[in-house]
Amino acid sequence: MVSKSGRVPTQSSKSGVDAFLQKVAATPATRRAGDRGRLIFAMDATASREPSWDRACQIQGQMFEETATLGGLDVQMAYYRGFGEFQASKWVNNSAELVRQMTAVFCLGGETQIRKVLRHAINETKKKKVNALVFVGDCCEEDIDKLCALAGELGLLNVPVFIFHEGDEPTAARSFRQIVKLTNGAYCQFDGSSAQQLRDLMSAVAVYAAGGRKALETFSRGAGQSVALLTQQVR
Repeated sequence: MVSKSGRVPTQSSKSGVDAFLQKVAATPATRRAGDRGRLIFAMDATASREPSWDRACQIQGQMFEETATLGGLDVQMAYYRGFGEFQASKWVNNSAELVRQMTAVFCLGGETQIRKVLRHAINETKKKKVNALVFVGDCCEEDIDKLCALAGELGLLNVPVFIFHEGDEPTAARSFRQIVKLTNGAYCQFDGSSAQQLRDLMSAVAVYAAGGRKALETFSRGAGQSVALLTQQVR
């Protein structure tokens, strides 16, 4: 997606990143002691996101590395594409298997199906607690009121949604902000030049899902500036 000026933004807004970090810091931890963290990682796999799919595959492997000492993290990949296709993988606990599943997927043109992502997260957490839902997408073509109804259900189930918005499409931004507000989650915009920042932020959410806010302090010692800012806000 491009801005009204026709240009894709070159870097995420610092104030937007700071707001995202502050929101993550304020999100209550939902994992019970002794349980492995559970995170659903959902992606828009329609044609517009094809250029960034491979980059996302590379980023995901690091999530497991950062949570290995926190009791582990189980991740389920979900995606939509084409004409009404929605898929969810089995739960996995290692980066190799997640990357294998992601690299087997190719993008296919179609409309957004964010409602299916939210409904799936509701159904999964009713089976066993899901600590966080991460969604990566660039647009939203659905009825916002219907999406908000599902987001409200997730909020009641204490499942925060963390949305990473690629580009700056305004309708999507408004919809995504409503979803995260209703789930006590957080929203952050990114673009093709901020891969390292996205990697740090997504790893931070994974650490949060696996070990809570205190775990972020340990993680930040070897992480980037974005996570360091998050840790300062937690303190």
